[in-house]
Amino acid sequence: MTHAIVLIQSERSALATLGGDLADIQGVAEAYSVTGEWDFVAILRLREHDQLAPVVTGQISQLPGVVRTSTMVAFEVYSRHDLEALFSVGQ
Repeated sequence: MTHAIVLIQSERSALATLGGDLADIQGVAEAYSVTGEWDFVAILRLREHDQLAPVVTGQISQLPGVVRTSTMVAFEVYSRHDLEALFSVGQ
């Protein structure tokens, strides 16, 4: 599994709708509107590493109102959510 964090800067006119558009993309586990230099953060959880480029450059960056993105790929994941999912298989 590949986990990535995508920081997204948007046009002001897209602030009201972009969060929902991001959340509708397959592979985007969560989308947040945030304060600061970036307007949105998308958390990606993908089965295969080769799905990353199509999601980020083929879908997220092509959404109307997206000005720029910055992507960080996780080397390791330290998440209670993932650990609980691992141990709840079959329940």
